[in-house]
Amino acid sequence: DGRLTFFPGNQTVNLPSINFMKRHGTIFLNAYTNSPICCPSRAAMWSGLFTHLTESWNNFKGLDPDYVTWMDLMEKHGYHAQKFGKLDFTSGHHSLSNRVEAWTRDVNFLLRQEGRPMVKLTGHRKQFRVMETDWRNTDKAVNWIKEEAVNFTQPFVLYLGLNLPHPYPSPYAGENFGSSTFLTSPYWLEKVNYEAIKIPKWSSLSEMHPVDYYSSYTKNCTGEFSKEEVRNIRAFYYAMCAETDAMLGEIISALQDTGLLGKTIIIFTADHGELAMEHRQFYKMSMYEGSSHVPLLVMGPGVREQQQIPNVVSLVDIYPTMLDIARIPVPQNLSGYSLIPLLCEKAESEASPRGPRPSWVLSEFHGCNVNSSVYMLRTGKWKYITYSDGSSVPPQLFDLTADPDELTNVAIKFPVTVQSLDKILRSIVNYPEVSSSVQEYNKQQFISWKQSLGHNYSSVIANLRWHQDWLKDQKKYENAIDKWL
Repeated sequence: DGRLTFFPGNQTVNLPSINFMKRHGTIFLNAYTNSPICCPSRAAMWSGLFTHLTESWNNFKGLDPDYVTWMDLMEKHGYHAQKFGKLDFTSGHHSLSNRVEAWTRDVNFLLRQEGRPMVKLTGHRKQFRVMETDWRNTDKAVNWIKEEAVNFTQPFVLYLGLNLPHPYPSPYAGENFGSSTFLTSPYWLEKVNYEAIKIPKWSSLSEMHPVDYYSSYTKNCTGEFSKEEVRNIRAFYYAMCAETDAMLGEIISALQDTGLLGKTIIIFTADHGELAMEHRQFYKMSMYEGSSHVPLLVMGPGVREQQQIPNVVSLVDIYPTMLDIARIPVPQNLSGYSLIPLLCEKAESEASPRGPRPSWVLSEFHGCNVNSSVYMLRTGKWKYITYSDGSSVPPQLFDLTADPDELTNVAIKFPVTVQSLDKILRSIVNYPEVSSSVQEYNKQQFISWKQSLGHNYSSVIANLRWHQDWLKDQKKYENAIDKWL
């Protein structure tokens, strides 16, 4: 959650490496993901293109494996390129359940698709390596810096992808259930300031926006939660962020130890945030700030120190920024704009032949746990969220200055603002058309998957992540799908 990197969010947990980057570099106060879920978000970052242009519709549908990323171009231009850890931007990954849930979101049924969010304490007060896979990848990156990068005569680019602070799988809920366990050790939990944790306000279930209700239900969050449960989920999430911060610290230390820190640009960001029980939801897949607002910090030669940038930016800006750093000509067809003029205070005109960066960012979502395509336009103090064809589901408008917790939808109160923001959005993307092509894609994908299973269809679909609900009335849910088809 990007809000943890600046005031007041940073009061809840100690993040020394983030603070180091803030002191010696620049922080973006309003950075957003272009799609609040792993694969589509990363596809936007690696391609520099909006989700509807790459058609990265869900966690199964990302970029083609041979897609030319900014890293490929840097390698072609003489950079030593190295990737470690989670990449997750090409098609074909993630669980079957994840896919089927995304394809069937237009079906008229409600099924819990996740384990109920919970916390789990592991290890002891000195145990700091909890997410072992991430630590191993961090070790690999550190060794690569110390043993290889230090000897290069050409420049290098290193990518380290971490899984944290993503929640862990929840075996108690059955093997097909998702990741709903917030897991940490006492070592990290001690870094969290329990007094500073805000307990989010919830609307009553009957007052929730219809899409929010669907999300909350499928994420298994519509039951009763005590204040203590909610506070713990948030605390454990922040502790997981502290562990992530320590891995960033290892990279900074390795660059310092090898004398490379002064001549290396470091960028820290995330594919999406975590709602951690805001708006009666955990996970991402939402345009609310907890899910869509990501961290973005940059430090290195030429980057202004202790600078806070209020402009709205998004992950598609990474592609042109990387090329700009490497002095590679930036393709004109990108959705993103280089961040270098903002980081180094250059005039926009000399940096971009395309003219100044727009005053808005776009995010969109077409995957599971949300029963509609969603489009978010963020500009000035406004966040405008519209759904599907723009008329069958009511839109949302939030004034983030007056209402940073996004508790009051003012769409009905400001029809002229809604109209003008919708006009801007439609000039960027014909969203009713995109929504209907996603619906068509979902149906076609589902039909071919169903046909591939033959007689096994009934038992396979019954035993996906929603099995606990599905098995109570198999016929009813199969009929709902037949009706949709």
